Amino acid sequence: MHSTQEAQLVLGMVNLNSKIHRKLASALSAHGLGVSEFLVLLQLKLAPNETLRRVDLAQKVGLTASGVTRLLNPMEKIGLVEKTASSRDARVSLVALSKSGKRVLNEVDAAVNDAAQSLLAPLDARQKEQLGSLVAAFA
Repeated sequence: MHSTQEAQLVLGMVNLNSKIHRKLASALSAHGLGVSEFLVLLQLKLAPNETLRRVDLAQKVGLTASGVTRLLNPMEKIGLVEKTASSRDARVSLVALSKSGKRVLNEVDAAVNDAAQSLLAPLDARQKEQLGSLVAAFA
């Protein structure tokens, strides 16, 4: 099979994504979290008032609306997130980061940083800066 340079780059990024996911999953599993749960907690932490509409949360973490609902139900049961109704529109379902969710995020911070440093260890500071610029171009 003859692949274009672009196809080779995309396939390389897919393989890199798998490696990143495995490394993060390993670091997070010790804290009882999966990568998707971590991303939900992180997006809520970054959101104004630590609250997002379900549909916005789904988009930010790359899930469908039903996928994020399936993910949130057990997270709510163990107290990591809280569901609330919108004061403006009763049809809108909001998700907020709970105190327990904040605590868990703080606990996993070192593990995530260690995993990131391990993954990026082959790069020097200039290469990390360049990679950051390239990644930002896709954001």
